[in-house]
Amino acid sequence: MKLLFVCISLLASVAARAQTPQAEINKQVWLPFVAAFNNNQTDAFMALHTKDAIRAPRDGKVVWNWDEYYKAQSEGDQQDKKENRKRTLALRFSERISNHNLAVEVGIYKTSYVLADGNTQDFYGRFHVVLRKEKGTWKILVDTDSSEGGHISEKDFLAAQPWE
Repeated sequence: MKLLFVCISLLASVAARAQTPQAEINKQVWLPFVAAFNNNQTDAFMALHTKDAIRAPRDGKVVWNWDEYYKAQSEGDQQDKKENRKRTLALRFSERISNHNLAVEVGIYKTSYVLADGNTQDFYGRFHVVLRKEKGTWKILVDTDSSEGGHISEKDFLAAQPWE
């Protein structure tokens, strides 16, 4: 009986320590993604992406490889700094599918900009992200988003699930 209790206790403690793929992704990708984006840290932001990354901002009708994505992100970060704009990104999820090394995550983002004059502008969009685990670390492989013609709103954002 003692042995059975020890085995059950051991299994329970191992299970409690094991992270779900979503918890790993939150810690390895989304927390640093939001922090790097909000702080205009291009290198930290791009480090969360695999070198095979594909970025497709669908409203712009473009598809970028990692180098093109880096260039566009860096230019945006520099422009925000130059114009003294502060941005805050928030993410919520409508679908999270994963196995041990691949994941697809769909959700709604809200990006709020505080302009130099103090005015605030909010932007919303639906994102689709494909991630893969490389050497034990989750990386973004595909990142695409769209405002869907301006139809994504605060209502859609609030309807999606928080990730923390």
